[in-house]
Amino acid sequence: MSSPATPPGGPSKGRPGIPKPTALWWVLGALTVLALGQAFLMAPAGRQISYSEFKGLVRGGQVAEVAVGDSIIRGTLKKAGDDGFATFSTTRIADPKLVEEMDAASVKYSGELVSRWLPEVLGWVLPLLLLFGLWTFFFKRMGGAEGGIMSFSRSKAKLMAEDDVKTTFADVAGVDEAAQELREIVEFLKTPKKYTNLGGKIPKGVLLVGPPGTGKTLLARAVAGEAKVPFFSMSGSEFVEMFVGVGAARVRDMFAQAEAKAPCIVFIDELDAIGKARQQSAFGGHEEREQTLNQLLSEMDGFDARKAIIIMAATNRPEVLDPALMRPGRFDRQVLVDKPDVKGREAVLKIHVRNVKLNPAVDLRKVAARTAGFAGADLANLVNEAALLAARRDGETVEMHDFDEAIDRLIAGLEKKRVMSTKEREIVAYHETGHAIVASVLPNMDPVHKISIVARGFGALGYTMQLPLEERYLMQKGDLLSQMAILLGGRAAEEIAVGEISTGAQNDLQRVTDLARSMVTEWGMSERLGMINFDPPRRGRFLDLGMPIERGLYSDDTARMIDDEVKQIITGAHNEARRILREHREVLERVTRRLLEKEVMEGDELREMMAAPPQLISEPSNS
Repeated sequence: MSSPATPPGGPSKGRPGIPKPTALWWVLGALTVLALGQAFLMAPAGRQISYSEFKGLVRGGQVAEVAVGDSIIRGTLKKAGDDGFATFSTTRIADPKLVEEMDAASVKYSGELVSRWLPEVLGWVLPLLLLFGLWTFFFKRMGGAEGGIMSFSRSKAKLMAEDDVKTTFADVAGVDEAAQELREIVEFLKTPKKYTNLGGKIPKGVLLVGPPGTGKTLLARAVAGEAKVPFFSMSGSEFVEMFVGVGAARVRDMFAQAEAKAPCIVFIDELDAIGKARQQSAFGGHEEREQTLNQLLSEMDGFDARKAIIIMAATNRPEVLDPALMRPGRFDRQVLVDKPDVKGREAVLKIHVRNVKLNPAVDLRKVAARTAGFAGADLANLVNEAALLAARRDGETVEMHDFDEAIDRLIAGLEKKRVMSTKEREIVAYHETGHAIVASVLPNMDPVHKISIVARGFGALGYTMQLPLEERYLMQKGDLLSQMAILLGGRAAEEIAVGEISTGAQNDLQRVTDLARSMVTEWGMSERLGMINFDPPRRGRFLDLGMPIERGLYSDDTARMIDDEVKQIITGAHNEARRILREHREVLERVTRRLLEKEVMEGDELREMMAAPPQLISEPSNS
C-alpha cells in the first residue's frame, strides 16, 4: 500500500530522500559565504596592472590621481583605456623615487588607510569559531541520545508508549495456562491498591521459559497492551559491549528510565545472554558479563515494589541461569510457555489465517492434527508457506493441498528433482515400505499418513509420515521398543527383499541407538542394570543442543554391560521388524510396486492393500 501524500506546506522531516540539515552543513555554508565575501569585497577595484606598467603610465602623464596604501596602489587615469577602465590597481613595491616621479608628472597622490578588521576576522577569529563549532557538533554527536561514542553507557531499551502497544491476549492462542497466569500481572498494573491494601506484594520478576517460537515475547507485549502501560524492550546481548562497565551502566540507566515511567513493564529477551551462572575464574578478576549480572541482581533488589515496575524476561535455556536470579524477590515466578496441543494449534492457525483467503473446504482441525510438535512461529510459517504455494499456482484461494504441500516442505524439506537409477529407486521404495508396514502392524502406534520416495531436504531420499491420533506425553517401554522396530523396518526390508544393505538407514540407526542408550542409562528400563541413572543430561530442556559428552561415574565393567544391553535391545527390535516383514512378504512386494508407480502413497491406500487377500508370489532366492 502506498503511503498518504504529505499536504502542501506540511513538514518534510519525515519525507524519505530529503536529509535533515546538520550543524556541519551550516558551518560549511558559513565558510563558503565568507570565502565569497573575501573574494568580492576585498578584491582590488578596476584593472589589475603590473608595477612596471604603472611606472610607464606615470612617466607618460596618463595618471591623474593615485592613492598609496600599505600593499596596494590604486589610481585613476586621465582617459579611459582601450579596455574601458579608467581605474587601476597594482601591488606596491618599495620605490624611493616614486614620489619624485609623480611630482614631475603632476600626479595627485595621497595615502590610503585600509581597514584591517575583515582580514583579521578571516585570519584568526574565524578559525577559532570554526574549531568551536566543530567541537560543539562532535560533542553533541558523541553524547547524543541517538547513540554516539559518549552514550555507550545509556540503555538501548526501546520504549513503546501505552498507546503504541496494540497486542492483547486476543492475539495470543495455544498458551492458555501461561496467559491466565499473566492476567494477574495485568490486574496489578491496572489496580495496584487492590493488592497493596491487603499487604500483598506482586512478584517483582516474571520469567517466561519455553522452546523457541512459542510466543514468549508476544505474551510480554500482550501484558503491556492489556494493562495500557509503557513497555521497555531490550535483548540481553545489548547490555554487554567491548568497554568494561558498560553493561552495568546500561542496567542502571534502564532502571532509572523505568522508575520515571512507572507503572511500566521492562522486558529482557534472551536473558541467558547475561544471566548465566557465575563461575570461579582460574585467572581471577571479574568478567564483564558477571558485572552486568551483579548490577541486575542489585537493581532488582533495590527498586521499590510499590512503583509498579514489572520485570519480565524470556529464555529457552533456564538450566544455565544463575540461581540468584531465580530466588524469591527477583524472578520469583516462572511461567512455562510450551508448544501448543492440537486444540491450541487450531486456535493459533485461526489467528494466522485472518488475512488469508481460505477455501471453505480447508479443515484447520486436520492441519492442526498433522502438525504435532509445531510451535506458534512454525504455524505462522506454515500459513505463509501455504499462501505462497497458492500464489505460485495462480490460485484464488488457499486450498487444503497447499497446506499438505507446505507441511511436507517444512517437515521433510524442499522437493528435489533428482533423477535416481532404477535400482536405487527400488531400494528406497522397499526401505520406506518396510517402515510403513511395521508401523501399521504394531499396536498402539500412530497410523501411517503418507509414504513417499521423492527426495527432499538434505539427503532424504524418501520418507514415511505418521499422523498422531492424540497428544502423547509419556512413552512406555513397549512403545519405545515398537518405535525402534519401525525405525529398523527399512533396514530389515532391504535385507529381505534386496538381500543387501545400503547406507540409507544412517539416520534410523542413529535414532535407534539414542533411544536404546536412553532406555538403559536414563530411564532405568534394563532388567540387568536396574533402576539407575548412569548418565547426566545430555541435552537442554528446550533446545536440542548436545551437551559435552561426559561419561557418568561408573566403572568400565558397567560401561561394558551398558553396551551389551544397548546391543541386545537393538537386536531384539531388529528381529521383530524382520518377523513382521516376513509374515507380510506379499504385502511388501505389492506396496513397493505400487509406490514405484505413484512415488507418493496415502495411508488409506496402504491400509486397503494390507487388508486385501494375499496373492501367490515367488520370493527371490536371496531372501
